[in-house]
Amino acid sequence: MRSRSAKNGCNVPQLVKRIGILTAGRDTTALNATIHGAVVRANQLRIEVFGLIKGFDSLFNPRVPHVHLNPLFHEIPELDPTKGGTLIGSSFDFVDPDNKRELDLMAERLHKLGIEGLICVGGDGTLNGLQPLCERLPTVLAPKTIDNDLGLNYPSEPNEMVHVPNADDSGRFTYKQGESQTIFALDEMINYVTPGYATAVFVSVSSIERIRTTAESHRRIAIIEVMGQHSGYIALGAAYGRPDIILLPEHRLDLERLCERVKQLYDLQKNVVIIVGEGIVDEHGIGLGDESKTKDPAGNVLRSGAADALRTKLIHLIGDQYFRSYRRGNSAREAIFTRKVGQTQRGGRPIFFDRFYAAQLGAKAVDLLREGQNNAVSILQYNERRGFYVDGYDANRFRDRWGIIHARRMHPSLYDPRLMKPSPMGVEYLTPIFTDAIGAEDMEHARHTLFTPGNLSQPYHSVNTDVNKRIRFLDL
Repeated sequence: MRSRSAKNGCNVPQLVKRIGILTAGRDTTALNATIHGAVVRANQLRIEVFGLIKGFDSLFNPRVPHVHLNPLFHEIPELDPTKGGTLIGSSFDFVDPDNKRELDLMAERLHKLGIEGLICVGGDGTLNGLQPLCERLPTVLAPKTIDNDLGLNYPSEPNEMVHVPNADDSGRFTYKQGESQTIFALDEMINYVTPGYATAVFVSVSSIERIRTTAESHRRIAIIEVMGQHSGYIALGAAYGRPDIILLPEHRLDLERLCERVKQLYDLQKNVVIIVGEGIVDEHGIGLGDESKTKDPAGNVLRSGAADALRTKLIHLIGDQYFRSYRRGNSAREAIFTRKVGQTQRGGRPIFFDRFYAAQLGAKAVDLLREGQNNAVSILQYNERRGFYVDGYDANRFRDRWGIIHARRMHPSLYDPRLMKPSPMGVEYLTPIFTDAIGAEDMEHARHTLFTPGNLSQPYHSVNTDVNKRIRFLDL
């Protein structure tokens, strides 16, 4: 991508004619918007874009299924930035860094397609997965994740990671973050917020508002579980729905204090709404929903349910007699219920904030390749003077001393564990993201399309049907 002049040592950008783009890991609402932003920028630069079907899985296929996203430098009509998910598909396949043969074959296949640079759209797992590809082809990342856990609280954070021996004497280690020696400041964050997060919070807040009225009407205690195995950003953002209590994975649960606060609130208002991130832990640091040891294809533990586990504990601690004395049910089991917002947080139409900045980050990824960058990340930054703006960042600086990239955990300064609510700094963090996050067209879209009579008579038309007609394969 860059050639070095033998005469003066200057880096001279070379013309990029064709790039590939893939989406990896779980879906989010902003993936198509990211792809669209990349294609629009590529059209301006007269660069062809090939979408690789089903993420890294396409690179394992000798025929490399792909779609030309901008024939004659016009984006295909199926590429709709207002539609959630990804028109080119995704998967949990990742590259084994030790399988040199497979890596060489992948690079060879991309070379046969004429691809001179690769954009991967994903989170921290994708950024880890693309590291070995960078040694064979210029590769950059455009961020996405509803968990908002791709980034750094401050530039030196990876240096604080330490190896802790496992208690089972297996000789294996667990990565833990050591004590911070840095003063936290919001304008020092690397990648302030990721596309997909704002819409996930929007869905969660809408759910809270609806569940609250049920809890009020029937004098119930509602425990609502939102996503976030390691980072509590969605739960923190759910404060916009005005829950009474918010519990995060980053802070160990104080059951006695929680039970006391639940009773105070219930005595006052006859209902309580509790938000829990799915990865919340008990006083020993063990996940409440970790009874299941099953893992998903990315290696994440599939939890049996933090909300259900917390409900069981509150039923035991509060007891049936407490609710009988109020004549609000025959048992604690009847009075305390759970709901999971679940996968709806990552689906559907992205709100304005996600669409707008996802497109900018996709365009920035194209610029990074054109500038000759490799193993770089397009990031969304914020400060009070400039507002939000996109930038590039060296992915190597995300890695700890062992070369691993970790999911960002929410900094303790953003949460008040005594009040179980966002701290003043947490409020300061959330405000610029959500003040104008919803556009007028978001509400107009629902008004014009949700109850259109055609929905009753016409079957759903999947974008996969149309994209499948455009898929091409590498000649063997």
